[in-house]
Amino acid sequence: MRFELRSIVAVVALALIPWTASAADLTQAETVDELLEQVRRANELESAENQRRLDEFRRERARQEQLLAQARASLAAEESRAEELKAAFDESEKLIPELTEKLKNREGTLGEVFGVVRQVAGDTRGQFQSSLISVQYPGRETFLEEVSESRTNPTMDHLEKLWFMLQQQMTEQGKVVRFPATVVSVEGGESEASVIRVGPFNAVADGKYLQFVPETGKLGVLARQPESRHFNTVASLESATDVAGFAIDPSRGSILNKLIEAPSLEERIEQGGAVGYVILTLGSIGVLLALYRIVYLAFVGSKIKAQLKKSEPEESNPLGRILGVYDENRRTDTETLELKLEEAILKETSPLESGEAMLKVLSVVAPLLGLLGTVTGMIQTFQAITLFGTGDPKMMASGISTALVTTVLGLCAAIPLTLLHSVVSSYSTSLIEILEQQSAGLIAEHAEDNNPGPELRRVAVG
Repeated sequence: MRFELRSIVAVVALALIPWTASAADLTQAETVDELLEQVRRANELESAENQRRLDEFRRERARQEQLLAQARASLAAEESRAEELKAAFDESEKLIPELTEKLKNREGTLGEVFGVVRQVAGDTRGQFQSSLISVQYPGRETFLEEVSESRTNPTMDHLEKLWFMLQQQMTEQGKVVRFPATVVSVEGGESEASVIRVGPFNAVADGKYLQFVPETGKLGVLARQPESRHFNTVASLESATDVAGFAIDPSRGSILNKLIEAPSLEERIEQGGAVGYVILTLGSIGVLLALYRIVYLAFVGSKIKAQLKKSEPEESNPLGRILGVYDENRRTDTETLELKLEEAILKETSPLESGEAMLKVLSVVAPLLGLLGTVTGMIQTFQAITLFGTGDPKMMASGISTALVTTVLGLCAAIPLTLLHSVVSSYSTSLIEILEQQSAGLIAEHAEDNNPGPELRRVAVG
């Protein structure tokens, strides 16, 4: 019975042993009494640990309560301060209109004056930003921006400096000065150059026109210089010591930009396309042919005029060859001689009229090719309208340019060719008339020689 009671106590003790007890301590107990002692010591340790943790929890809770009390006190203080600030703000809100009115009354007309000063500073700043003079005097826009955007009244120093800048701008607009500046080349490289500024209108350097770029505040070489009649004045300006002729742009760059944007003669011809080149080729051939024929006819005409002054025929000119035919057939009858002379004139007429038919054809074909180019350009224009509509005129510009340029080229080729054809035809006709007149005179002289009557002397008709 006693053993069974000890066994039950041992089982209960094992059940009450805390889970934190080590297995090594349990294995060391040999009797139930030792086991009970171990359980008692474990309970004592656990109670001490629980008490320690409880004390620590209470201390932490006390600290949290203290922090909470401090936070509530700080919140109350801030709320009180906020109330004070709100009251001060409301009081200031009430004072602002009163003080503003008092300020206006004290300023009087000065408020309007200072407003005008700020407006003038803003307008002047915009002018200086786009002014060529700002290259020589940089940094003026910063001060003007400060004055124009200031919320306080400008001081006397500000007014004097603004007046000085306005006076400086007016004075420099009437000067032609030379000064060093940074110039940006067409490729983008920068270099120092001696720049000549003509008022606020133009600037030149190294024989070229420059343009002012407001975004960078620097001068740049124009990608394309104006035509020679304007461009040639740059050299005279750079080499002048007193007075020189120079082409200025009174619009301060607008006209110059339009001039350099206008297409050159080569670009105009390129706009004509293939038809334009064909017209120019045919026109050139026609002009060369006409010049050759004029020179040839002038040479032959001089030979004929020289033959009219000689009594002996020469084979080097048409009239001399006709006179040679007359001398060879002097003894034949008049009808035969007339036929011989007509045959000789026909032989000489062909070389004199050579090339006239070609000139006439070219003078007719040139405007027809121009009309062909016009039709081709209009077809391109209508195709562009079909694809892209009429919203962007640049899409139609190519076809319209082709149409107009080819028309102009056709007329430019046809007009001189027509005039040259007329000149060549008139020249050859006059020489042929001389041959015919001399031939008629020879026939008349031969007829008089073969008929009875006084002997007549041959007179050259010229």
